Amino acid sequence: MRVYDFLDKLNIAYDRLDHEPAVGADVVEEITRALSPAVACKNLFLTNSKGDAFYLLVMRADKHFVGKVVARQIGSTRLSFADEKKLYDYLGVTTGSVSVMCLINDAPSRVRLLVDYDVYRAEYMRCHPCVNTSSLRIRTAEVFGAFTLATRHDFTVVRV
Repeated sequence: MRVYDFLDKLNIAYDRLDHEPAVGADVVEEITRALSPAVACKNLFLTNSKGDAFYLLVMRADKHFVGKVVARQIGSTRLSFADEKKLYDYLGVTTGSVSVMCLINDAPSRVRLLVDYDVYRAEYMRCHPCVNTSSLRIRTAEVFGAFTLATRHDFTVVRV
């Protein structure tokens, strides 16, 4: 509910679909049909090789993540998946519920936001509102405009 209240306060329009946990192909297909033409996103919580920098990468769900390609673009050491404890500590969610909306839980802005160029240029994107039993269709320009501004998160566009 915190995400919906936050978006409403910013006057950011969204379409909401409540559903079973988004883990099976049937559920994902239902979400895709209902929230078309929004781009489906994969959200990866990453860390560098030292474990002292954390990133949220928002990329198209149909793309494959290659850490060294993204690391090179942002001037980082090797990137890998951060552990679930760090995910919860930094973004307040568990695996399966990660999305750009989790940045509302990162008030100190410790997580650097990375967005795939193909997501950034899409008109609409899909994301979870910090739980994997609901999905939103939202204008991408609003997410990487008013939303990131309100959460005090800069972002870097990368090519995945």
